[in-house]
Amino acid sequence: MSLILALDSSTDACSVALYQQGQLSSLFELAAKSHTQRLLPMVDELLKQAGISLKELDAIAFGRGPGSFTGLRICAGIVQGLAFGTQLPVIPVSTLEAQALAYTRANPDNQQSIIAAMDARMNEVYWGVFKPENSHIQAVGDEYVMAPEAMVNHPRVQSLGGHFVGIGSGWHYPDMQASAAKTIVMDIHPHAGDIALIAAEHWTKGQIVNVLDAQPVYLRDSVSWQKRQRIRNSD
Repeated sequence: MSLILALDSSTDACSVALYQQGQLSSLFELAAKSHTQRLLPMVDELLKQAGISLKELDAIAFGRGPGSFTGLRICAGIVQGLAFGTQLPVIPVSTLEAQALAYTRANPDNQQSIIAAMDARMNEVYWGVFKPENSHIQAVGDEYVMAPEAMVNHPRVQSLGGHFVGIGSGWHYPDMQASAAKTIVMDIHPHAGDIALIAAEHWTKGQIVNVLDAQPVYLRDSVSWQKRQRIRNSD
């Protein structure tokens, strides 16, 4: 069995979790603008409670994004520091997937597709589609960042015909609330506990990365880069 520490500070929430012998323990706080001060002390507290040292871990997982640029950078930086000092592999986990798993764990009878959407500010949302499969989550396609009206008209969303559950902070936009979602639950944050569970699955499949390759996924940066490339190519 794997021993995995997970961290997340991709939103106003800050959380750490330990996956140990199939058991999960975690700490969670709403700590807007306090991630730098809170994340490492929470790691220390959780490991002390479990009687575990960093060197005993098999891997460190983290919420790789999308999410708050500042929060993602803080989390990735701390994870890189911890993993580099102990020569541990790292497991990046999608924050949208973690939200979808959180809903699935709380609603095990749900068979509907889940659209996880996080408010990206500037009138845009990060979003992705996920399908529950025997208490697990399977991503359906890529993750995106776009305006709410573009999201509800996206072919992947349209193909669901309104038969889905909408979760996450992005669902406060009126265009999205009018898209005939079966259920909308906005009060769901990415949680290190769900990240740890997903990371444990990745671990069994050998889906790990070197600490130097553990980078945040912003989505918006990659989209901007692609747009700049298209502009250059058209010149």
